[in-house]
Amino acid sequence: MIEVVGLSKRFGSTQVLTDINAVFAKGKVNQVIGKSGSGKSVLAKCIVGLYVPEEGEVRYDGQSFHTLDKEAKRQIRQEIGMLFQSSALFDSLTVLENVLFPLRMFATMAPEEMLERAHLCLKRVNIIDKDGLYPSEISGGMQKRVGIARAIAMNPKYLFVDEPNSGLDPQTSIVIDELIQELTEEYGTTTIVITHDMNSVMGTGDNIFFIHQGRLWWKGTRDELLTSDNKELNEFIFAGSLMRQVRKAMKG
Repeated sequence: MIEVVGLSKRFGSTQVLTDINAVFAKGKVNQVIGKSGSGKSVLAKCIVGLYVPEEGEVRYDGQSFHTLDKEAKRQIRQEIGMLFQSSALFDSLTVLENVLFPLRMFATMAPEEMLERAHLCLKRVNIIDKDGLYPSEISGGMQKRVGIARAIAMNPKYLFVDEPNSGLDPQTSIVIDELIQELTEEYGTTTIVITHDMNSVMGTGDNIFFIHQGRLWWKGTRDELLTSDNKELNEFIFAGSLMRQVRKAMKG
């Protein structure tokens, strides 16, 4: 579980986040939604420790992250898996080498154990017989899956995913969403997904947090999302014609 308590962040005179309070549950896909520039990516960076908030704190299973010493912070960071929007694979490394990278950096296991773990993670995301290929030689969807395999290589307690469906076709997006949900439930991770994709939200979001103008404007479940009377939330989620039709059907 990750708790954000009274968190505020500013850059110079610009207030980006104001008094954010949220609980991201273990074993659930917690999705953070909002317009571009709303502050959701800054919130994620505060949570993982890339930014230090001016006020408030982030608690990992009860531990206040920003008050921990360097070694304690390092231990928590080793329990965090991250999937970036662009997959962020190393172009000069093969598929297998990309998944081995965090294991070689942080794991204390023997080399043969690292190989076994890397192959297990690749198999789990249905990447088989692609060990020697480079990122440029596989599809965007496969790159995402390799990124997920690398993110879970260290068996993380916490998983952060930034726009997992960016640049993917709808069918591949569903595969990635379902994979993230399956892994969250299988490993019992605290998963936080930053997304604009409302299909993803309606398909896999267990807990949904809407950030608006740097504040936590609304939080709830998928069912509550469709029936909410929150004006700003509705303007965001029902901007597309398909979602407007869903809203109309719900009210009818």
